[in-house]
Amino acid sequence: MLLRWTDFITPSTLQLAPLVELLLEPIQGGQQLDSLQLGLQEVLVNAVRHGNGNDPRKCLRVRRILSPRWLIWQVQDEGRGLTPQQRACALPLEPHARGGRGLFLIHHCFDDVRWSRRGNRVQVSVRRIGWAG
Repeated sequence: MLLRWTDFITPSTLQLAPLVELLLEPIQGGQQLDSLQLGLQEVLVNAVRHGNGNDPRKCLRVRRILSPRWLIWQVQDEGRGLTPQQRACALPLEPHARGGRGLFLIHHCFDDVRWSRRGNRVQVSVRRIGWAG
């Protein structure tokens, strides 16, 4: 299998279920599916809410890359990006903190998480071991 990718450009909306389903299309069930659904939902919600400020005039760019060993998603918003300090994946210390849990979940749902230098594009990946697709 060679490297294959598919690009998606979508309006910035929280109606994300159809997009998540489309992005997970290569996965034919398996134990990881629920975790990947949760992780992708968090990535996309963060991009819409925090990156694009819930502005429906802005777009999300998503690329799904299929390689022999990895399934990769790159999600880019039109925002200013996160600084390296804001990308921390630890749970917030304060139980009533207004943010931070999404990044924690993202880091636990994927095998690899990487950010662009600017911080407005995140790449999340899962190894293609033990699942059909």
